[in-house]
Amino acid sequence: MLIEFVSATRLSQEDFWKQSALGQSLMRLGFDKRLTGSFAFQNTRGLPEIYNHFIAADSESDALVFVHDDVWIEDYYFADRVIDALGRFDVVGLAGNRRCPPEHSAWCFVDDAFTPDRRENLSGAVAHGKTPMGKLAHFGETPAACELLDGLMLIARKSRLRETAVRFDERFAFHFYDLDFCRTARSAGLALGTWPIAVTHQSNGAFGSSAWRATRERYREKWPTSAA
Repeated sequence: MLIEFVSATRLSQEDFWKQSALGQSLMRLGFDKRLTGSFAFQNTRGLPEIYNHFIAADSESDALVFVHDDVWIEDYYFADRVIDALGRFDVVGLAGNRRCPPEHSAWCFVDDAFTPDRRENLSGAVAHGKTPMGKLAHFGETPAACELLDGLMLIARKSRLRETAVRFDERFAFHFYDLDFCRTARSAGLALGTWPIAVTHQSNGAFGSSAWRATRERYREKWPTSAA
């Protein structure tokens, strides 16, 4: 199986490979010829627009890895993890929620006060830090079937997304696009789940920012709490 990384970065092509966590990680994984990549350099467009473009693009790869450019990939068996994960789920993430709380504001928060959901509802693990091997946040057992997944990395078969007409909603440029995508995928009958893959994410998110709050309102309009 050919596995295609899809990512957008504000960096130039040269700086992406030299400076970004993802670029340096992929250089390290260069031995594995099952891995390829498609990137939007010096990007100013929303992530859904980039991701949708590569869902529609013709290529030899069927497995797509939508990932942020600030992710260190520490698992050098990455391709094997992806193949195993897609044998069980249609859409795969590293951390997620087994349920969809009615008033959630993120995959792990049940309300706008950022109250974490109970541990028994959460799954997966992600490390955080500016350098590899960051501090680990372990949320719960994985693999596990989920309703919501964290968007730092989402893995899916291109063929399944095309068959079901599941796409990213371009109204959600940088926030809530992952939650919306998960709910769209579940509405189309796709199976979502977490898988154990070792990474370190350089960001903890931008929860509560003005852009985040504005996007939350659009998300709530599309997915009213009564429909959760």
